[in-house]
Amino acid sequence: MLKAVILIGGPEKGTRFRPLSLDIPKPLFPVAGKPIIQHHIEACVRLKELKEILILGFYPVSQMQQFVSNMQNLYDVSIRYLQEFTTLGTAGGMYHFRDQIRLGNPSSFFVLNGDVCADFPLQKLYDFHLSKENKSLITIMGTEATRQQSLHYGCLVCDKNGIVSHYVEKPSSYVSTLINCGVYVCSMDIFSVLASIFYSKQQDFSSYNNGNGKEIGHIQWEQEVLTPLAGTGKLFALSVSNWWSQIKTAGSAIYANRHYLVLYKEMHPERLTNSGMKANDSTDGTLICNIYPDVHIHPTASVHPTATLGPNVSIGPGVVIGPGVRIRESIILDNAVIKDHTIVLYSIIGRGSQIGCWSRVEGTPSDPDANKPFAKMENPPLFNSEGRLNPSITILGYSVTVPSEMILLNSIVLPHKELSRSFKNEIIL
Repeated sequence: MLKAVILIGGPEKGTRFRPLSLDIPKPLFPVAGKPIIQHHIEACVRLKELKEILILGFYPVSQMQQFVSNMQNLYDVSIRYLQEFTTLGTAGGMYHFRDQIRLGNPSSFFVLNGDVCADFPLQKLYDFHLSKENKSLITIMGTEATRQQSLHYGCLVCDKNGIVSHYVEKPSSYVSTLINCGVYVCSMDIFSVLASIFYSKQQDFSSYNNGNGKEIGHIQWEQEVLTPLAGTGKLFALSVSNWWSQIKTAGSAIYANRHYLVLYKEMHPERLTNSGMKANDSTDGTLICNIYPDVHIHPTASVHPTATLGPNVSIGPGVVIGPGVRIRESIILDNAVIKDHTIVLYSIIGRGSQIGCWSRVEGTPSDPDANKPFAKMENPPLFNSEGRLNPSITILGYSVTVPSEMILLNSIVLPHKELSRSFKNEIIL
C-alpha cells in the first residue's frame, strides 16, 4: 500500500502569484481547467497501490473543504486535508502528521511539492526506488537545467547508479545541472531521521527561541534532510526527461496551461474542444467557434460561433465570449465577460471581470529560451534595476472592468478596479 503527501504551504507565501492568489488559494488556481493540485492528484490515482492522498498546509480548512470534498467524490481513493497549526517548513508538517502518514502501514509514500507542474512519471520513480532494495531512504525526481538556471534550484551530484553524493539548495556557485524537481518517494524509515532532527532542536531550544519566530517543529526538507543525507548512500535520484516546471509567477501558469493541454490529448481528450465541434445541444449544426488547438472550454461557458480561440486557451465556467473575439495563450476565469471584437493575448482574465468591445488586452510571453537545451521558465522580479515593470503577461484580478476601445499592455490590475483609460507597463492599484 502506498500514500502520497502534497505540500501546499499557506497564505503567507504565493506573493509572486498575486493578484491571482488574493481571492483563491494558489494551489486551487485553475490551469487547463483544473486546480493546480488536481493534476497532482490525477497523477497519484493512476498508481493502483496508492490508497490515500494527504494534503498538508496551513490554509484554513474552510478554504480547502469544498475542493477536498469534490476530489473525494471524483476519485476512488481517500483524500484528506491536514491543517498545520503554524508554518512548519517543508518537512515539519510531515513529522507533525507522521501518525496519519504511517496509518495503515504503507510501504512507502510520495511527497509532491504543490507549486510544481509536470507530466509526473510516478510509477517509473517508484520502480526505481524499489530497485534499490531498501537502500534508499529518499529517491528524488531530478531533471536537467541550464548551467546558469541551476543556481535557482536544489542541485544534485550523483553517480551512474543514482546515488547522490552531494546536494546543495540554491548554491551560490555552479554545482551541477541536475536539479531537484520537488517530487520524491520516501521509505517509512525517514521518520527516524526527522525525529532525530526534531529532538536535537528540542534540546537546543534556547538557540531557536531567539526572536526568529520559528517553532521547534519547523524543519526544512532540503537543507536539514537532503543535504546531510547526501553522501551516506541512502539518498538516490532518478533523472527524467518529462516536461516539468515550477509555478511561481502568473506567467508560469500560462506556460503550464499550454503543457497540460498537450497532455490532455493523450490522457483526457474529452477535455479538449476540437475544431468542428458543435455547440451544446446544437440542433442547427452551429459550431462552437473557430478553434486552433489546444483549447479547453468549460461546458457552461457561452462562446459566440464567430469567436476564434487558440492555441493554448482555457475558458472557465460561466464565461461569456462575444462575436469576433480573438483569444490566444490565455486563461479566462469563471464568469468573465469578453465583449465583441476584443483581442486577448498572453493574459489571465480574473473571475467576474468584464472587457468591453473592441479592446486589446496583451502581455509578453515569458517562455523558456527555445535556443537553450533544458532551459526552464525564468521568474524575473516584478521590477527591473531601473524600477520599471518587467514585461510580462497581463493579469486582471477579480471583478475588473475594462471599458470599450481600451488598450492594456504588460500590466497588472488589482481586484475591483474600473479602468478609465488605456495602460502600458503599469500596476494599477
